[in-house]
Amino acid sequence: MSEVTTQIKTEEELQEMIAETESGARNPTGSFPKKVLFGVPLIWTIFQLWYASPLPFIFNFFVINDTEARAIHLAFAVFLAFTAFPTFKKSPKNYIPIQDWAMGLAGAFCAGYLYLFYNELSSRPGLPTQMDLIVSVCGLILLLEATRRALGPPLMIVALIFISYTFGGQYMPDVIAHQSASLSKGMSHYWLGTEGVFGVALGVSTGMVFMFVLFGALLEAGGAGNYFIRTAFAALGHLKGGPAKAAVVSSGLTGLVSGSSIANVVTTGTFTIPLMKKVGFKAEKAGAIEVACSTNGQLMPPVMGAAAFLMVEYVGITYIEVIKHAFLPAIISYVALVYIVHLEACKMGLKGMEKTITKTAAQRLMSFVLSFLTMIILAGGTYYGLGWIKGVAGDATIYVVSVLLLIAYLFLLWVACRVPELEQTTEINELPHLGKTAQAGYYFLLPVVVLMWCLTVERLSPALSAFWATVLMIFILLTQRPLKGIFRKGQGKEFSFKSGIMDLIDGSVAGARNMIGIGVATSAAGIIVGTVTLTGIGLVMTEFVEFISGGSLMLILLFTAIISLILGMGLPTTANYIVVSTLMAPVIVNLAAQNGLIVPLIAAHLFVFYFGILADDTPPVGLAAFAAAGISGGDPIKTGIQGFIYDIRTAILPFMFIFNTKLLMIGVDHWYQLVIVIVSAVLAMLSFAAGTQGYFLVKCRVWETVMLLLIALILFRPGIVWDKIFPPLLEEPATQIVEYVGDMDPGSSLRMTVAGEKMNGKKFKKTLMLTIGDEATGAERLGAVGIETREEGGKIYIDNVVFGSVAEKSGIDFDQEILHLQVPSHRLPPELMYFPAVGLYILLYVIQSRRRKKEEEAELEAAA
Repeated sequence: MSEVTTQIKTEEELQEMIAETESGARNPTGSFPKKVLFGVPLIWTIFQLWYASPLPFIFNFFVINDTEARAIHLAFAVFLAFTAFPTFKKSPKNYIPIQDWAMGLAGAFCAGYLYLFYNELSSRPGLPTQMDLIVSVCGLILLLEATRRALGPPLMIVALIFISYTFGGQYMPDVIAHQSASLSKGMSHYWLGTEGVFGVALGVSTGMVFMFVLFGALLEAGGAGNYFIRTAFAALGHLKGGPAKAAVVSSGLTGLVSGSSIANVVTTGTFTIPLMKKVGFKAEKAGAIEVACSTNGQLMPPVMGAAAFLMVEYVGITYIEVIKHAFLPAIISYVALVYIVHLEACKMGLKGMEKTITKTAAQRLMSFVLSFLTMIILAGGTYYGLGWIKGVAGDATIYVVSVLLLIAYLFLLWVACRVPELEQTTEINELPHLGKTAQAGYYFLLPVVVLMWCLTVERLSPALSAFWATVLMIFILLTQRPLKGIFRKGQGKEFSFKSGIMDLIDGSVAGARNMIGIGVATSAAGIIVGTVTLTGIGLVMTEFVEFISGGSLMLILLFTAIISLILGMGLPTTANYIVVSTLMAPVIVNLAAQNGLIVPLIAAHLFVFYFGILADDTPPVGLAAFAAAGISGGDPIKTGIQGFIYDIRTAILPFMFIFNTKLLMIGVDHWYQLVIVIVSAVLAMLSFAAGTQGYFLVKCRVWETVMLLLIALILFRPGIVWDKIFPPLLEEPATQIVEYVGDMDPGSSLRMTVAGEKMNGKKFKKTLMLTIGDEATGAERLGAVGIETREEGGKIYIDNVVFGSVAEKSGIDFDQEILHLQVPSHRLPPELMYFPAVGLYILLYVIQSRRRKKEEEAELEAAA
């Protein structure tokens, strides 16, 4: 009895931790406050569904622009931040004090001011009235307080520092001093325009993030979370350390639609951690594995802790491209974590859960082949079949596809009803049957199929794609219970239409309440972005980082990683990404160019994002580690340290894809190149994981660990050795630029090193890359990218730069000297280094195999 009570208490404490950090810890007893905290999030969800849908344009009713939508979005978030979150931890949670009502309403009014007086404000840009200034100052203060309540003091403090810098620039040290902004200019920038609080970050939260968070909440309300967890256990639970491997996979699946590592820990950890302890993992290691899985869940597209949508705006590429670049690192990171769990299980001699049904090797192979072929047939049928329907049906495609989806849903639900309903308990005493478990929830994949179809084939916006996927999920929530009652011939509350409506409402409210923190985080982070654009601190940061790093790219990357980790200890992932990417991503790109390395902007943004995520399990603040320790009963600091050790493989990845952008699928033109990149990256990550764990087939000796790390380095970046022997680029004189460009293939890149002088008189040198078009002559091609050149004394100078051209955006300016061209050399591919690396892999495998055999023989002799 006491054990049960303790477990219930622990679960309640964990749910309270989620509430405190994400959706609000208040649970008022009064009827009216309870209705407000239930009704306002529901209304917020309805507004977001309306805004994301095509309905406003169909009915020509309540059509609002992006700025007005951001104001309404923030008004909801601020009001709920004051009413759902207590002032302090010891403040009352069973009722809402009068001052919180007042601040909540005042904050909502200040946030909604741009919507209420949009026409008046647009007629006087930069000329605020006294009322405008009062509302702006009050709004900024209330936003900072809402941020403190919802997210804790760190982001509020960072925002205050940047505001102080804006208004006190003349009092700053000379290296960062600037002319201070007036109150009128500052408030116009921060609150009355779209450069500060109501900027890009809040726009992403309003237009995209809410729909994906809502989609995830509705999936969870429908039972998809439980389905993912149990299917992962059924597939992997019988392996060595099976529950831990299942934790990795289920956390990855949950992370597909979850934007929170803490919620992921609690959702999957209540299942996985007790089972990991049951098969022999220590409390700290069980918690650390769950922490590592859950924090890495934010690496997984399509949501990526909301950062994927921010990258679309900040990097200027499509959402599909963000997913393409982020996908491979996320997958190999999870593959490595499964392998680390396997190594831990091997070191401890652990076994998996006992299988209820055993199959021969031939039966297992046949099942795998059939499952693989079925997936290929279904994927091909969906892609090409729906594509064919679109070509034949034209405008009627939506109706044909809707009918097909309905048929597929009814069939899959009927199939699900042929097996028992999945249990909802957090305890798994025996290994579930894989076939029956998977069969019970295939229909949950239909909304995900719709989402990916809309994104990749129809090329709809992320918000509209999530809207149509959510519409299907709403239909499933409303109908699955009554239809199951028909198919199962059952009656009762669990099969009623009313229960489906309550699932929908609860999921809608949960989705909105999960957005409170993201809403205020993105708006508060807009203060930092606004400060950068208002004061020019970004240029100062470049010079400062260049100074302290001595121009060394590796030191710049280490410095950026440390800043991301430190800020991430107190900031949520989304806010951390906004702050650090705004300040540091351009610095990485610019200073890399001065070192002769072309770093794509998306690589710099992903670098910052990865280290921001790692902060969730970095002691002493890692909240995910505290949540996991609450379930495991282990020490939270030790759990965090162990989790960070497991996540070292994630920390090495950003350094690798900065120097080898093929890991981000940049420069991969053919399918065989993609296969080589994937295989080499997976082998490299497995080698690195084994090296850092000190265990391959048996415990590694020191030289074997060094060999494993060397293999990983060569496989990740084959050019590190090859480039020293065969330089990838040769320097050609700049006087040949016109002839050289004229002979280039259209679409190829011109690399050149330019030198010039900054505004402060400091000289610089950097390497640039420009994509060349298909114009007839070299001079025309240079003109198309925006530059004209002149020759003086045997040197080539930039004579003219077209405003808004590619050349101007890349930093080329008048009178800069083109020092030389960088021409690709004709050499054998660096991938040849894979052969000696794989050879070392095989050699090490043979050596450790023989040693393991001897150890096993010795154990048998000792036992005899």
